[in-house]
Amino acid sequence: MTARAIAPALRALFGTPLNAVLTLAMIGLFWLAIPPFVEWAFAHATWDGLSRKACAPDGACWAFVRARFALFIYGRYPVEERWRVGVVLVTLAVLAIGALFAPRGRGWCLGLLMTVLPIGGAILLTGGIFGLRPVATGDWGGLMLNVVITFVAVLISLPIGVALAFGRQSELPVVRWVSITFIEVWRGSPLLAVLFMGLIMLPMFLPNGVTVDNLVRAVVVLSLFESAYMAETIRGGLQGVPKGQTEAALALGMHKTGAQALVVLPQAMRLAIPGIINIVVDLFKDTTLVSIVGLFDLMGVINQSLKDPNWLGLAMEGYTFAVVLFFFACLVISLAGQTLERRFGSASRTPRR
Repeated sequence: MTARAIAPALRALFGTPLNAVLTLAMIGLFWLAIPPFVEWAFAHATWDGLSRKACAPDGACWAFVRARFALFIYGRYPVEERWRVGVVLVTLAVLAIGALFAPRGRGWCLGLLMTVLPIGGAILLTGGIFGLRPVATGDWGGLMLNVVITFVAVLISLPIGVALAFGRQSELPVVRWVSITFIEVWRGSPLLAVLFMGLIMLPMFLPNGVTVDNLVRAVVVLSLFESAYMAETIRGGLQGVPKGQTEAALALGMHKTGAQALVVLPQAMRLAIPGIINIVVDLFKDTTLVSIVGLFDLMGVINQSLKDPNWLGLAMEGYTFAVVLFFFACLVISLAGQTLERRFGSASRTPRR
């Protein structure tokens, strides 16, 4: 049994001369790279210290990460108010886990995740009411900012993407061409250029005295940008649903709109789950671009911390920490997507005609 399980892997790795050469080259590369990295990251690493001077010259200075850990997670969010961030992030995790794994009440968890949490989270994080101290969005930062931007942008872009996907297939020429134009313009524009225009150039065209918060502008730009990709992914799902499903719904007396919303869309969303998860992962990684336009997400905070005279020359440690955080965050998103596929039906399963 074990030999049968190993045989396909061996054929894939060594089945042809080219595959064998590539496999051996990768093994050699790992053999050369991993031992020095382990020595640098663990064997010779320094874990405690108040400055760069306390760190060994031939090892990683994780004292820098420990000293700046809270800043990397929360940014400049007031220390005494960080419990509010914890409440929002824990609630997000609990509702997401409930929507995926709870034996009962998954619909309630999903509904709370998409309706109550955004409103409650905005109140908690922003403050100013119910006796909560106001916290400006300029003080939001670190990994918390990446998570917030990703969550809100997904909530906004998903329904817009659904509307655009149906609009692109509409029989009304005006609706179809407006949807096509929107999708192609946003898909054909570099995200960095769009962010620059939305955050830097937009204020130049606003009337005097009218300002829009930088975080709001970043979320709107990212949401519109990702909605174009959501639309194409969902449109692929719509095209994967057999026409017989719509015809059967109409034969049962359903209105065409009801048939699309209640019969076609749920099946299309199941087929589109892998693509949607891929977009969410890309969006989470793309949130690091907001540091270029003045928002201090995780990468922005790390770059600012590297300018501290006490911690100069520690870019490797800071960026390694960021890589680890983003890797595990993206891994969690991918595993959640696999769970959705198993629960709602594999995307590779062909619908019955």
